[in-house]
Amino acid sequence: MNTAIMTCLLVALECTVAFAQTEKSVLDASIDSLYSVRGFEQVAISPNGTQVAWVQRLDGGGSGIFLTATSAPAAPARRITASAEHQPHEDGHIAWSPDSKHLAFLSDSANAGQLELYVSDLNEVPARQLTHVQGYLDAPDWSPDGNTLSVLFTENAPRAAGPLMPMTPETGVIAAKVYEQRLATVDFEGGELRNISPADMYVYEYDWSPDGKKFVITSAPGAGDANWYLAQLYIVSASGGKMKAIYKPPLQIAVPRWSPDAQNIAFIGGLMSDEGSVGGDIYLIPSGGGQAQDITPAIKASPSWLRWASNERLLFGEIIDGQIGFSTLDVARGTSTRLWTGAEVVSTGLWGVYAASVSNRDNNSAVVRQSFERPPELWLGPIGSWQQITHLNGRLKPSWGGARSIHWTSDRFQVQGWLLYPNNYDPKQRYPMVVCVHGGPAVGEVPYWPEPFFNTALLAAQGYFVFYPNPRGSYGEGEEFTGANVKDFGYGDLRDILAGIDKIVSELPVDNNRIGITGWSYGGFMTMWAVTQTNRFRAAVAGAGLSNWQSYYGENDIDEWMIPYFGASVYQDPSVYAKSSPINFITRVKTPTLVLVGERDGECPPAQSREFWHALKTLGVDTELVIYGNEGHYIGQPEHQRDIIHRTLGWFDAHLK
Repeated sequence: MNTAIMTCLLVALECTVAFAQTEKSVLDASIDSLYSVRGFEQVAISPNGTQVAWVQRLDGGGSGIFLTATSAPAAPARRITASAEHQPHEDGHIAWSPDSKHLAFLSDSANAGQLELYVSDLNEVPARQLTHVQGYLDAPDWSPDGNTLSVLFTENAPRAAGPLMPMTPETGVIAAKVYEQRLATVDFEGGELRNISPADMYVYEYDWSPDGKKFVITSAPGAGDANWYLAQLYIVSASGGKMKAIYKPPLQIAVPRWSPDAQNIAFIGGLMSDEGSVGGDIYLIPSGGGQAQDITPAIKASPSWLRWASNERLLFGEIIDGQIGFSTLDVARGTSTRLWTGAEVVSTGLWGVYAASVSNRDNNSAVVRQSFERPPELWLGPIGSWQQITHLNGRLKPSWGGARSIHWTSDRFQVQGWLLYPNNYDPKQRYPMVVCVHGGPAVGEVPYWPEPFFNTALLAAQGYFVFYPNPRGSYGEGEEFTGANVKDFGYGDLRDILAGIDKIVSELPVDNNRIGITGWSYGGFMTMWAVTQTNRFRAAVAGAGLSNWQSYYGENDIDEWMIPYFGASVYQDPSVYAKSSPINFITRVKTPTLVLVGERDGECPPAQSREFWHALKTLGVDTELVIYGNEGHYIGQPEHQRDIIHRTLGWFDAHLK
């Protein structure tokens, strides 16, 4: 070979390797920045408004509870702990006593992995341990008189509650062993934990009555993960005994709250696809039972949280047009007044619930705020007039480009979505784009600082537009919009997404021949579905997808979620499941597709991903399957999270650049 040609080839190869190493180092630096975020798991202001406590992740591992005075929020925060040694452990799930003098919380400081209930008197010594149990504790709260604490307790639970967690491996004879989460109480001065609710009922949420003699609860018999979709509203005495059913909803219910005069109970009801992801209308029912009244029947938003401001007025948080808002509602008139809305996420730290922690005395509030541009920090003040009180993440800057809310028309709907621009965007260049479809489908894609798990914002850091649509089925536009994909999975929502792509391509320098699609959970299904319906996408990454609704029905751990959407079980109406199953259109697929899933995913079992991958492999379509060991629906191990980011970017780079 000619020496000059050989020299040119070697130089080109060295440049290519150097460029690849540089690109990798830039990506790894961006990934590292995601793990350097100080995350806030919860914030709670004291009832008298004088102090604010919060739970944050710690650099050395575990989580810690911190406390500061609202009159001097810039002063160094004090740590409230269950252990004087400050060894890495989990402290969290905080709850203020009614007199603001004590803080209850859960901690595993005494036994790693086993949460116990503690109470601190806010001084420097370790908190006092109240329980010694074997099982899973959650959601501590105080009786109105401050003499009793309540908690949810699952005795001898083999794992943390919730369908996102890795499922317990099944071997031998498979029996319907059910671990019921029960409502329990313990005296403030100490004593044994007492189960209040019946042994055959799973309790999801609860609220003390104003006189402390009763609870309102959401509950259902049987396995908790699946039967949340069937939960009803009950009343149970604080001393225990038989529960009284007061309302059987047509769909799902969440956030039950007793009015201050004890006459009414407010709650959120609607079509909800995931426990913890709350959206719907606000309902009111007499506390003794009766007809539930929808008091927000025409609202073009999705209320997500509520609290009573008075007997006549509710304060609620909502998803509205891809943003978060707070409003008040006149209960008698059914009229609402918006207090604030913004292009960011505002919460108390819990996933899927957009809320504020509000004091009783002066309506001061504490929240966690974050957006595409700003990492999470704590803010304090009246709703919408907050002042920042922490600066733990101030050094972090986005490695992706700017964000824009876009709107378009699809069928009879106005649809909204978010578009992340490439970093260092140049309007004279043409860019590839990746469409990221959210899970649920009853979720709203809202502006938040991206997390390590299934992070797609880093695609924008690497030269892509990233499109986050909120198609029909999403929260944010009212219940008609949320329910518009019932018995129609994949059809109308794909039309919405394609119309949104058309809108972007017509206005921005996006290369229509270099568009990819990805998503996790329902977004994984939509990815699988999209490549069977159109060849518009040049590459796809399907995370924890659903390829065959008919086989999925008997494989997943939460099958009750499907009945409201499909109208019947697969055994009663197999055709409605078949028409939305990607596997039935698999021979149409030409799109290279990467398939990812957790080994012990109970929501979207790995068999669904393997079925899709196997079909593509058999048909000669470029594909790859990765199953992450000991992971559930949520991929939690950092090495697996990093691998997903690298594989996703590598797959799109190979096929779109």
